[in-house]
Amino acid sequence: MRISRRLAVPAAALAIAALAAPTAAQAGAAKFASASASIAANGALVASFDERGLGNENVDYLLTAHAEATFGCINGGSKHPQAANKETISSEVTATASIEPKNGRVVATIKTAAPTPGGFSCPSGQKLVFGGVSYTDIALADTTNGTSVTLPDVSKTYVAF
Repeated sequence: MRISRRLAVPAAALAIAALAAPTAAQAGAAKFASASASIAANGALVASFDERGLGNENVDYLLTAHAEATFGCINGGSKHPQAANKETISSEVTATASIEPKNGRVVATIKTAAPTPGGFSCPSGQKLVFGGVSYTDIALADTTNGTSVTLPDVSKTYVAF
């Protein structure tokens, strides 16, 4: 069977183009160009990042960290009584997101939930306040492409006890 020259050239060009087109699995050049951690006004962990070298399919992210938050009690005179009525809560926090790349790039922010005092409460006449929070072992992972980045620890004090 003989193929005419007019059909052979376009067919070869289409085959080359199909091999060159990246798929999600071929987008293996995924890399975090930048990533940083901060703390929102409510105490939540915030990761902002720029990841490049992605395909066009949604990318799944996982943000994890260890949180330590301090809660305490303030009396009617806005003073912290010199009693042991403060508590530090330790927990692991996570957040997930699925984000569609634009031109092979994701520039986004992912936020965890803010720490809560759990069962800690204050005696009558005192109010519960959020003293501060610190996040350590912060990691942001692109679970779709198997890429991750470790972020520096962050902390914030709201009320000094």
